[in-house]
Amino acid sequence: MTALRGAAGEVRTRAGDLVAYASGSVGMGVWVTVPGLLLLYFLTNTLGVSPFLAGLALLLPKIIDIIVHPMLGSRSDREARSSGHRLGMLRVGLLLPVAMVAMFSVPAGLSGASAALWVGGWFIAGNLLFACFQVPYLTTPSDLRVGYHERTRVFMFRMLFLTLGLLGAGVAAPALVESGRRGDYGWMALLLSGVMVISGLVALTGVRRLTAHAGFRMPDPQAAHSTIGDIAVAWRDPDFRSLVLSYLFTGTTTHLFLAALPFYTRYVFDNSGLTAVFMGAFLGPAVVAGPVWMQVSRRIGKQRGLLICQAVFVAGSLAPLLGYGTGPAVAVVGVLGIAFAGLQLFAFSMVPDAVAAAEQRGTVRAGAYTGVWTATEATGTAIGPYVYSAVLALGGFISTTEGQTVTQPESAHTALLIGFTVVPAVLMAAALTFQVRWKLDRTRHTG
Repeated sequence: MTALRGAAGEVRTRAGDLVAYASGSVGMGVWVTVPGLLLLYFLTNTLGVSPFLAGLALLLPKIIDIIVHPMLGSRSDREARSSGHRLGMLRVGLLLPVAMVAMFSVPAGLSGASAALWVGGWFIAGNLLFACFQVPYLTTPSDLRVGYHERTRVFMFRMLFLTLGLLGAGVAAPALVESGRRGDYGWMALLLSGVMVISGLVALTGVRRLTAHAGFRMPDPQAAHSTIGDIAVAWRDPDFRSLVLSYLFTGTTTHLFLAALPFYTRYVFDNSGLTAVFMGAFLGPAVVAGPVWMQVSRRIGKQRGLLICQAVFVAGSLAPLLGYGTGPAVAVVGVLGIAFAGLQLFAFSMVPDAVAAAEQRGTVRAGAYTGVWTATEATGTAIGPYVYSAVLALGGFISTTEGQTVTQPESAHTALLIGFTVVPAVLMAAALTFQVRWKLDRTRHTG
């Protein structure tokens, strides 16, 4: 069937195909949100794991991701050349819910170091399965033969459904485990895993339809070379390199925010129930912000929009130092959520722009670029919680097991607040300094 075409003959994807494709982001949002939001708190406040060891349990699996993602990116390119699609790896990724349930279903006899080992082991398995789905899934927009603004539109749909997944999981997960009992964590994981299965199956249909109607950008023959060679090609691209370095600090900041939020609500407001409220305030506005940011992109470009969002996040991160009450806190978190929607939409939709620009220079390795990108994202998801756990450890934070209560020292309260405000502001400022080096928006590639 002939692809739809918009202004100036640009290929325009069909809304129904985009909805099916973007549905896969609901399940991805569940996996991104639940471990990022609850795993550190689960380890330190339910399983009795020290902040330092808990941080390692979250960091080490992600180090493996850094190695695996580029390998899967190269493998995805080879699969695309041999079969004309990337669906094989996507199907393997559908097993992710198994790891999700196991990770939160810690046997009753395990606590402390043994519990950290159990969680860390299943976290590794889950991350590997997630990568099998994520890499080919996120390569799809780069595979499509569409232009600059249409790539933003594809990612706008994707970010809308991702935000729905983040919002649903961000509100439901903390509400389901508010009691702090380890058994509730297992039931929560089982319930949300069902959502992951359904969204993944629908996404497979969406990927097939999009590539059938919008065209498929076949990787060049050199894509069959080594993973190291693919990484080198991607890294030598100055615009892609600046985008990657910027997103490394952006991802670190946003995942630190997620990991820190339960501590912020528990120890600053003395109300763990506010975690779900704050997540709703953070992600609720983001649902409607995506289409608005898309219009901003059409007017001023993705680069300027991304820089605005980064600057807003710097200012918003410092706002809690003013010591306001619940109402202003919810408002500030809402502003951060609007900025978060832009951070995701602009950055992710700029990856296909870099791929299209590379094609004009004679290189087509969408999978390799995406593998480096998702490895960067995985690194940020690991460093963020680890940085916050390190700040807690330096402040003398005391871990507890289920049903146990302790009085935290004043240094711990200071540390958890500084880790929630000053640290993310500095990290996002670093992201901004790298992002200003991006130059592709000056020429508006339409590849």
